Amino acid sequence: MKGYNPLHMKNQNKIQLFLVDDDALFLRSLEIEFQQHTDFVIETYATGELCIENLSHNPDVIILDYILDSLEKKAMNGIETLDKIKAVNPDIPVVILSCQDNIEVAVDCMHHKAFDYVRKSETAFLRLQKIITTIYQYKKLEKELNWYMDRM
Repeated sequence: MKGYNPLHMKNQNKIQLFLVDDDALFLRSLEIEFQQHTDFVIETYATGELCIENLSHNPDVIILDYILDSLEKKAMNGIETLDKIKAVNPDIPVVILSCQDNIEVAVDCMHHKAFDYVRKSETAFLRLQKIITTIYQYKKLEKELNWYMDRM
């Protein structure tokens, strides 16, 4: 479909997306989905530590796995990584991904300032696309509101 798509525009620059997951197969399939259906700049990381090390690349959105311990049992989990991301830059929207279908896990993620929580499934990519669109609609409204507030 042609025309304006907020997923393809960010002030004429591409959206910088971090995908962080220790499940190499899921990470690669998600990366391929985003490459085929969006015009994002995508960086993938297998650990929270690598994600934190590369925050200087200024991601616009981070999609982060909840567990993150299949490569190394002492690795930071998703919540620890989320807390460190928010300590560095509280404005980066972080969406948590998890295989767990548990409301307590989702609530815990929200308490740690995740933007949203998505269960890993066949429809996860579509849900993530909608969430990213929502993030950019929210940011656009926030900019417009700030513009008006500055003039009052």
